[in-house]
Amino acid sequence: MDDEIRHPLAHARNERGWSQEELARRIRKAAARRGLRSGTRGSRVSKWETGRAAPDEDESQPLIAEVFGIDYAAVAQLGWPNWLPGQDKPLPLGPQNAVPSLQEALMTSLDRRSFLAYASASLAVLAHQWTITEPGRLPRFAAPGEVDAEMLDWLEATGAELIRFATERRRRTSHLLDAHLTTVTEFISESRYTPVAGQRLHTLAASLSQAIAWQHFDERRHASAGRFWHAALHNAHTAHQRDLGAGILSDLAYQLLWLKDARTAAAILEHAIPRTRHPTARSLLHLRQARALAVLDEDGLCRRALTAAEKALEAPSYDPAPAWCSWMSHADLAADSGRCLADLGRRRQAHQLMDEGIALLPATRAKTTSVFLTYQAETYLRDGEPDIAAETATRSLDLAGRIDAPRCVTMIRDLEPELTRYARTTPVAELLERLRAIGLHY
Repeated sequence: MDDEIRHPLAHARNERGWSQEELARRIRKAAARRGLRSGTRGSRVSKWETGRAAPDEDESQPLIAEVFGIDYAAVAQLGWPNWLPGQDKPLPLGPQNAVPSLQEALMTSLDRRSFLAYASASLAVLAHQWTITEPGRLPRFAAPGEVDAEMLDWLEATGAELIRFATERRRRTSHLLDAHLTTVTEFISESRYTPVAGQRLHTLAASLSQAIAWQHFDERRHASAGRFWHAALHNAHTAHQRDLGAGILSDLAYQLLWLKDARTAAAILEHAIPRTRHPTARSLLHLRQARALAVLDEDGLCRRALTAAEKALEAPSYDPAPAWCSWMSHADLAADSGRCLADLGRRRQAHQLMDEGIALLPATRAKTTSVFLTYQAETYLRDGEPDIAAETATRSLDLAGRIDAPRCVTMIRDLEPELTRYARTTPVAELLERLRAIGLHY
C-alpha cells in the first residue's frame, strides 16, 4: 500500500470507490447546494492526500464533511485530518499512536455512521504485536509548564468516580466520560509533564477508554467499542501497564465471542494470558478463555482453563487486584463456569454452578446478575423447561429495566423465537407480551 492510500482522506475515498476527480466533483456539488462556488479539482485533492496542502478549515473542510456524512462538530473539535473516517486496521503500537488512537475513538462518539469495525484477523495481529513489543520510553519534558499536580489528582479522582458510575448510570455518565477523556487527551497532547505524570495520564486515558468501550458495547455499537478498546490498549501499553493491557485484549476477545468469532477470541487470549502479572487478572483471562473454548466444543481445554482460573483466583497476592478486574470473584467463576458447562452439554452441573454464582453476587452487580440469569434462562429452554426459562428471563428483564442495560434486554429478546414455541403457557405469554411492549425502545 503506497503513502497516498495511507492518508485518511485517500482511505475514505477508496472505501467508496471514488477517484480524486469524483471526490472533487462531489465537493463542488456540496458547495452548490449551499449557494457557494468551489474550485476544488482532483489535483487539489491529491495535494491534501500527500500532505502538501490542507483544506481550508472554514470553506473546504465543512464541504468534505458533508460529502462523507460526518457531523461538523467532529471537524471543529478534532481538526484535520483526525475527523476523517477511520481505517479498518488498528494503528501499530507505539507512543506516537497513543493520542491518534484516542482522537479516532472520540470521533466515533460524534459520528456513529462513518466507522468500519476492525477485522478479526487484524485484532489477532495486534494482540501478537502487544505480546512481543516492549513499551517505548515516555518523552521527558523540562519542568516549566508541566501538568499541575493538583489538577492531575483531580483528573484521576473524577475519572475514577465516572468509571464507577458508568454501568448503572449509563445515560447520566456517557457524555461526561467522553468529555473527561477529551480533556485528558488534550493534556497528553498539549501539555508538558514528567514521565511519572505522563504514565498517570496515559493510564487514566486507558481506563476511561475502556469504560466507554463497554458502554458502546452494551449499546451494540460494536465498531466504536472496538475503537475505544484499541485506544485503551495503546495508552495502557504506553504507560507500561501490562495487566491493564491484557485485560483490554480480553475485552476485545469477549466482544469477538459475542459476535460469534470464538476462534479469534481464543487466539487473542492465548497471547494475553502469559503476560499477566496479578493472579486476579490471570484468573479472569483464563475464565474468558474457557468461554471461548466451550463455544468451540473443546471440552478438555475448557476444563483446563477453568481449573487455571480457579487456582489463580485462590493464589495469594500482596498487591490489591487492579481496578479493572477488582470485581472478579468466586461468584463470577461459578456462574461463568456454569455457562461453559451448559455449552458443553453438562446442564445439571451447569445449573448448580449458575445458581451458586447468582446467589453470591452482591446487589451492586445488577447488570452481571441480569446477564447470568439470561444465560440460565437460555439453558432452561435447551432443557425443554419453558416455564422456568420464562420466569428466570423475567427476573433478568426486571433488573435490566431498573438499571437501563440495553445489552441485557437484547439478550432476553434473542430468546423470543424459541419462547414463541411455548406461547400458550402463562409465564411465557406474559414475558412475550412485555417484550413486545418494549420492542420499540431497543
